[in-house]
Amino acid sequence: MNPDTDRAFGELTPEFMLDALEAAGLRGDGRLLQLNSYENRVLQVHLEDGRVAVAKFYRPGRWTEAQILEEHAFAAELADAEVPVAHPWALARSDHFAHPQGALELLGAPATLGRIGLQRFAVAARQGGRAPELEDVEVLRWIGRLLARLHEVGARQPFTHRVRWWGAEPGETARAWLMDQGVLPPEIAPRWDRVVQECLTHITRAFEALGDARQLRLHGDCHPGNILWTPDHGPHFVDLDDAVTGPAVQDLWMLLSGDEATARWQWDALMDGYESIREFDWRERRLIEPLRTLRMIHHSAWLARRWGDPAFPLAFPWFGTPNYWNDQVAKLAEQLEAMQSAEEAPAPPSFKDDDDDFHLDGDSFS
Repeated sequence: MNPDTDRAFGELTPEFMLDALEAAGLRGDGRLLQLNSYENRVLQVHLEDGRVAVAKFYRPGRWTEAQILEEHAFAAELADAEVPVAHPWALARSDHFAHPQGALELLGAPATLGRIGLQRFAVAARQGGRAPELEDVEVLRWIGRLLARLHEVGARQPFTHRVRWWGAEPGETARAWLMDQGVLPPEIAPRWDRVVQECLTHITRAFEALGDARQLRLHGDCHPGNILWTPDHGPHFVDLDDAVTGPAVQDLWMLLSGDEATARWQWDALMDGYESIREFDWRERRLIEPLRTLRMIHHSAWLARRWGDPAFPLAFPWFGTPNYWNDQVAKLAEQLEAMQSAEEAPAPPSFKDDDDDFHLDGDSFS
């Protein structure tokens, strides 16, 4: 947490961002729309040459330049494999305009990352669409096929710099930071810490049981808001900002919703599509509740780390209150029970038998 950096980023102006784009030869025609994003600043910009671009200004200090460029390279690799995904353009300096607050540096080969002072940015073509209809079996099958194609590319080579989302380490890092910073109310902190540490023990067990499972490059944050749908072309991915190394199921579980029966048929539909392209290690189903628990712990730490950004107290006024932390204790206790139940269920096979009508009895998706 760096309040000065967060506040400066929170006060990043449209003028600065438009000037940065013009310094890279991308002159806007005056039409500008800020898109929803808390972590970064994202703009839709109509350019004078008729193109419509989406520019992303990265929050300083979150990723290294090597990590960002690795994200860009993964996006380009996916695009080359005809996996529909937003990928950054190569940038070039303008011959006619210089940013009034500093020189533009171009990073990468090709140069997909621009930097002016602390502010770094990338630009991609706008990709329209709407949220996918996850109650439609055929939509889920199509998304399953698309994720399998993404994972086929992701399995070709490892990330070198990106975060590894495997085991309890992401949750332990978040827990330690929250406790060290004294973020929680003193009367709640011991209870929260106790249930988190119990959860981390079960998360560790779940991952250790899959010791030989495959790890690959992933989208990393594959919730419905990061998939856009068009009637003619189906789904495409946006926002690889959280691309990580991890298990394939990390890109699948956030597409499940509703009660256990609903999540079960959603899973079956995703798998019908996924396994028509790529084999899935069915033991990874045991990681759904551990991964959900890791995300809950990580989300609390994320909000606390960003509290110096003026946008966060406005958007999340309930965060940090005793009610919030008591609710987290209760929800984490529920997750602990779900993980314990999963440990007691019969172990799934490594891979689905093509002749076996396999169902998800015994797993919790609630």
